Amino acid sequence: MKTPNYISRISDNLLNNLLESSGAVLVEGAKWCGKTQSSIQIAKSVVYMQDPDEGPGYMAMVDTKPSLLLEGTPPLLIDEWQMAPVLWDAVRFAVDKRGTVGQFILTGSVTPDENNTAHSGTGRIARMLMRPMSLYESKESNGTVSLKALFEGKADIGARSTLTIELIAQAICRGGWPAAVLMKKQTPQVAVNYVESIINIDIKNADNTEKSPERVRVLLQSLARNISTMASVKTIMDDIKANESSITDKTLNSYLNALRRIFVIEDVPAWQPSLRSKTAIRTASKRQFVDPSIAAAVMRTDPQGILRDFETFGFLFESLCTRDLRVYAQACDGEVFHYRDKSELESDLIVKLHDGRWAAVEVKLGNKQIEVAAANLIKLSQKIDTQKMNQPSFLMVLTGGQVAYRRPDGVLIVPIGCLRD
Repeated sequence: MKTPNYISRISDNLLNNLLESSGAVLVEGAKWCGKTQSSIQIAKSVVYMQDPDEGPGYMAMVDTKPSLLLEGTPPLLIDEWQMAPVLWDAVRFAVDKRGTVGQFILTGSVTPDENNTAHSGTGRIARMLMRPMSLYESKESNGTVSLKALFEGKADIGARSTLTIELIAQAICRGGWPAAVLMKKQTPQVAVNYVESIINIDIKNADNTEKSPERVRVLLQSLARNISTMASVKTIMDDIKANESSITDKTLNSYLNALRRIFVIEDVPAWQPSLRSKTAIRTASKRQFVDPSIAAAVMRTDPQGILRDFETFGFLFESLCTRDLRVYAQACDGEVFHYRDKSELESDLIVKLHDGRWAAVEVKLGNKQIEVAAANLIKLSQKIDTQKMNQPSFLMVLTGGQVAYRRPDGVLIVPIGCLRD
């Protein structure tokens, strides 16, 4: 069911591979990130649970005989399946009964309550997390430096990015939302609309519990101010109490969990490697949104505003790099972490593949901090106990600059406008 003007996604291959090995695939991710459009490219039939004309009929069918909804030509796409949680068990049973792969694709923008499903789906339903578009997918990175190739030892890089600081600021505010990327006029309005939808509608759908829009807004503002930092829950609470003194810890946690369930926040977990010495490693996660445009929209800033505040620009740039590295790492069967120890030695991002290979990345918007960043990366690599784990596949400073090269000490300098999966 190919659609015109579809922009290929890095996750398309992953979805295909999962369908070839599983009876069903659940594609999860933030609203508007492109889950449905990507799935449509592969699906042979579709059920839109939110269709205003057909939806009521679908819900009535689910209440009487859910299996009737699963009779489309496979792979059958069921969009926003969580509107009828009983479909999970119906799909799992159908997969068992048919005994073949590639039967169903489920898409969802909300993680449903596990109490609404009888079975986990393990072994029958594979999961794939989809994020907003990376700069390579939106054709703003030229892709001359491949993350996969770097992990394979191909580190003799030399390339040039055409992505200027001004264009990076624009990409941050616009975000990786496919609808925004396709617009002829680049605008942050899609991200602003997304934030307003979160505040007034989407967060309620996470657990069907009424929430104060003003509290949600204040919480998002605090998270935006603390983006790319290890701000504690107490710091967030203090921020909120400056505007809302009556909020409790329980309420704050319920709001944070709701934002996670609709894939708005995706904090970066701490990496805990084996070290040569008994250095205490900080285990707090780093605050992060699924897309940097959310923070920019919450702060009501624009590219010009970001360019006037380079400190904020730096934090937002790290958020952009985190999003892109997550997309690229997923294609390499990996995940993204961060590292910091009690001596304040840190690596902004750690890319760890599931086969044990790893790489340390420092994110620096400008070129002035490259020297310090490279020294920190080398110092970190020397702390690793290589008798218990692999040496780093590479050390990288990811920048907003325009030239990719390898330093004499082996550290790679890579513009975000050159990177790809």
